[in-house]
Parts: sequence; C-alpha cells; structure tokens
Amino acid sequence: MTRALTYGALLFLSAMFIIPFYWTFITAVKNVGELYQFPPVFWPDEVMWGNFVTAWFKQPFDIYLKNSVIVVVLSTIGQLFSCSLVAFGFARFKFKGRDAIFVLLLSTMMIPWDVKMIPLYMEFNMLGWINTLKPLIVPAYFADAFFVFLLRQYIMTVPIEIDEAARMDGANSWQIYWRIHLPLMMPALVLVGTFHFMNAWNDYLGPLIYLNDQSKYTLTLGLSMFKGLHETDITSIAAITVVLCIPPLILFFFAQRYIMDGSIGSSVKG
Repeated sequence: MTRALTYGALLFLSAMFIIPFYWTFITAVKNVGELYQFPPVFWPDEVMWGNFVTAWFKQPFDIYLKNSVIVVVLSTIGQLFSCSLVAFGFARFKFKGRDAIFVLLLSTMMIPWDVKMIPLYMEFNMLGWINTLKPLIVPAYFADAFFVFLLRQYIMTVPIEIDEAARMDGANSWQIYWRIHLPLMMPALVLVGTFHFMNAWNDYLGPLIYLNDQSKYTLTLGLSMFKGLHETDITSIAAITVVLCIPPLILFFFAQRYIMDGSIGSSVKG
C-alpha cells in the first residue's frame, strides 16, 4: 500500500512537470485556428512541423544562437576556472582573515541582483561595454560565491595527505591545483557547469539591460520579439521555446550521473 501511494505521488508530480512541456509542444505544432478553440485541442488534427522552421526564420535566430553560444561557452569556462581556483585557495591556504573573507564572500549571496543592477550598468557604461556581450561574459571570470562554496566543500573532503605527498615530490601549489584537484573536482565541476549553463542560457534580464542592437541579441531576448504591441505570435513563441529547451535537456542527459553522484562527497576512495 505504501509503495502504491509513493508511485502514485511520483506519477502525479511527474505529470505536473510534464504537462506544461507537453502543452508548449502541441501549441507549437497547431495551426492558428486550433489555438483558441474551446474545449481545448489536446492533439492537433494535423501536426504542423513547419511551424518550427517558420518561427526560426521570422527572426534572425541564427545570429541569436551564435550570440548565446558565445556567451554560454565563454562564461562557463570563466566560471569553472575562477570558482575552482578561488575555492582551492580557501580550502588549502591558511592566511590571516581567511575565514572572515570567506564569510564576507558568502554574504554577497544575500544581495539581490536588482540592487546591483544599476551600479553594474554604470560601471559597464564607463568601460564602454554597453551593447556588447562583455557584461554577460566577463563577470563570470570573477567567481560566484555559491559555486566557490560548493567547490570548497568538495576540495575539503580530499585528504590533505595527497597535497603533502605531491609537495614532497616537488610539486608547487599550481601543479597540485591543476594536476590533482581539478581532476578530482570533475563531478563538482560538471555540476557547477550545468548550473551556470542553465542560468546563462535562460538569462533574459541581463541581455535586456545591456544589449541594444538586435544583432547582439541572445535567443531569450530574440524570443521576446514575437510579442508585439497589438498581437502576440503564440505559435512561434511556443516553437522557439521548445527549441530552447533542447540544449539543457541534452546537457542534463549527459551530466545527470555527475549531478546525482557528484554533488556531495569526493571522488577519492579508499
């Protein structure tokens, strides 16, 4: 009985998450006349696969895709490198005020992005970065407090004797970080990379604030172009939304083993 209730609850919760995706998909493949029918059409009479192609070419989504890929790839690389390096420093180096600085770093997570929005805009404007992709990429190279915390906790599960043995063999701090801890951190790095990918790929407010030229738009910002003052192209919005969901789903499919097994603990065994 308990198992049946558990499976029933899981099926119900699964349906709650799947139904919005299903409805988005069938909206993308409906014709215009079926969008507003009542009762709603749960499966169209004719699946309009061409809606995806039509929606893609209504806006220059090839340019938007290129911009999104540039932002996501470069910012993810910066986030992984900077966060792992800072986490290694906090986990393995002892210096005066280390714990206080770490607490100060963690406290920045309590500052809403809305509070930092105007100062950041003013700073990027002084640097001449407005209407470029730099505000969406460069900040990732200065580490994120949550990711630093996650990676620091992961490094601290690695026995310090490994570092000491490496130093006895002549390795310096950089070599210990690069050759020992980075490989050991791979599950946690995949987790951090996946989180950041999702944030960067789905980011709408950042591009909206910093980008003015349509040739610099990312996919999420380009999607908003289907919403006009007098009408909204619902079919095209649904079609591009389905396309936007594909890369995160593929990433999660390949990274799920690391996400499930690597978020807690260390890969060091024995």
